[in-house]
Amino acid sequence: MRTMKTMYKLIFLLPAFMLGATSCNFLDVVPDERPTEADMFADFQAARRYLYSCYAYLPNPKNGAYSLDLMTGDEVVTAFEHEAFAKFCVGQFTASNPVISYWNTLFQGLRQCYIMLENIDDVPGMEAHLKEDYKAQVHFLIAYYHFLQMRCYGSCILVKSLPNLSTPKDEYLGRSPFEECVAFVCEEFDKAAAVLPARRTIPYEEGLATSTAAKALKAKLLLYAASPLFNGGGEDGGGIEGYLRGFKDKNGVQLMPLTYDPTKWATAKKAIGEAIEAAEAAGYTLEYPITVTDGSNPHPQKKYDFQMRYTPIASAPEVIWSDNRSDDVYGVAVKSLPHVESRAWNGVGPTLAMLKRFYTENGLPVEEDPDFYDEQDWWKRQKASELFSADRDTTRFGNLTMLFNLKREPRYYAWVAFQGSYFEVVSAASSGGYAKDKTYKDGRLVCDFVIGGNVSRQPDSAKSSYRINNFSPSGFLNKKFVSPQMVVGTDNINLVSHPWPIIRLTDLYLMYAEACVETEDLETAKRYLNDVRARAGVPNVEVAWQKAKSGDKTQTQEGLRGIVRQERQIELYLENQNFWDMRRWLLAAEAFDAMPMGMNVDGTKFPEDGTGQDDAFNRLVPALGSGGIHHFANPTHYFLPIPIEDVNRNPNVTQNPGY
Repeated sequence: MRTMKTMYKLIFLLPAFMLGATSCNFLDVVPDERPTEADMFADFQAARRYLYSCYAYLPNPKNGAYSLDLMTGDEVVTAFEHEAFAKFCVGQFTASNPVISYWNTLFQGLRQCYIMLENIDDVPGMEAHLKEDYKAQVHFLIAYYHFLQMRCYGSCILVKSLPNLSTPKDEYLGRSPFEECVAFVCEEFDKAAAVLPARRTIPYEEGLATSTAAKALKAKLLLYAASPLFNGGGEDGGGIEGYLRGFKDKNGVQLMPLTYDPTKWATAKKAIGEAIEAAEAAGYTLEYPITVTDGSNPHPQKKYDFQMRYTPIASAPEVIWSDNRSDDVYGVAVKSLPHVESRAWNGVGPTLAMLKRFYTENGLPVEEDPDFYDEQDWWKRQKASELFSADRDTTRFGNLTMLFNLKREPRYYAWVAFQGSYFEVVSAASSGGYAKDKTYKDGRLVCDFVIGGNVSRQPDSAKSSYRINNFSPSGFLNKKFVSPQMVVGTDNINLVSHPWPIIRLTDLYLMYAEACVETEDLETAKRYLNDVRARAGVPNVEVAWQKAKSGDKTQTQEGLRGIVRQERQIELYLENQNFWDMRRWLLAAEAFDAMPMGMNVDGTKFPEDGTGQDDAFNRLVPALGSGGIHHFANPTHYFLPIPIEDVNRNPNVTQNPGY
């Protein structure tokens, strides 16, 4: 059996560690009771445990407090901005205090993977096909860990073999040019895809790597590589040429591309097309019936509202790769639920910026639809009888809401709770949870955000001040990822865990539409765009834009580019995409440095027209969480800082510009 000279410094992590979020330096010494090489690769079971430990370094995308990219863009504002993630919203992350950093964690993961590759062939009694599958999974993880580095930091250190801990300091690896990183990661994904199965059908293998996931993530990497931030600032330089020029190593080698290369879009388009073809051949599809089998709540009943509410949380055949860790009581679902003391936290509010992105019922932006309300009338009070056509739930007729919430598309009603709307959730008992509220009935709670209402900012027990938590700063509540089958009581809550999508077929369709726009294949872009819209119950893009106020933008590259981006922002809302998409499009400086806006959650009245009335709920105001004013330092924050201790430790690593 091969010798492992570095075993004395190995950190061996069991799969259970995947629930943790903290990383330590990958050179830390293991205690004397450390597992030995013989323990870790003694037989198939030990090798399988070790393989699972290689996955342990994957960031948890749905961790409410420590996810880097879940609630850190401009989609939501929360009452929990005392938690670590919110430092990114307010721009309080530096090289000396990166707050949430994947730098060391990813290198630990790479080290674990290469130890696996060095030893898997020597596992006694293990079948050859399993060894090949395990090695392919490790190549997948090597590619993915590098991709995550590139998304965070730009060019990265390419780790192509097990690091030798006796390497002299002056020979430590430095960062490689970005295009070299792209080539290496694509090669690793290709190695994985050549061996891995197209999908995993055994329940305990759910979440493990597949060839379809490898092809999809390779395609996403190439999409990023073609995007303005990673491609010389785009066709016009994006105003960040000087910033990108600052990416040089200690020898003056340029690490990020300085000139725009349009052929990268063609490369991305080809890879995305191949990924879609592979996914569809493996049975992944947008067209599927969703049925509820794990509870009794029949709401929402409208076809598209129901489908879009359950799409992110069902075991959907469009989810190509997912994170299967269990939800917890501080995840986005429980943080979004209407408040129940010590059980549900009532604090994730979509911002006005996000709410405006959702289309009208005609499939147009709110500013473009001649049938929608004028902006000066958005916050006027109105009975919700206009909200639904005759086949909607009639019990909702007569509820008061704002005009802004009427005549909207199904995803708005599936994923957003607003004044007078329903929040679909099960109350545990007649005396607990939501059942005490007179508006609760048959698995639905009518939301009242005005002070004193059931989802409002509430006085504390002393009646002397308002709580800093357990209210939505925007006066709206998120419903995405909250199962209507969740049962909430005063002394318990049942968590309805579900696989969290890392990449799904809809993402690939929108990636392909984006690449088609950039290669001026507008008709194909519209076809894939329409597939996504049709599943969401949104009108065909060509039909919708024929009546737009500013004219049909589907006929030009610039116009369709904006439409595709908006579709992506809607469909992938709160799916860890906004934080990165706005950066790669070079839109983050404008969007993330803006004041989040929402309703006046200190309002005690809901008048017919809230404009100018200090005590009116339906008055537009800054929607600040407890973290303060949101801030994005342009252009420094387009990439994240490398921890200063690692820059100081490695003389060949250069810091990102501005830190």
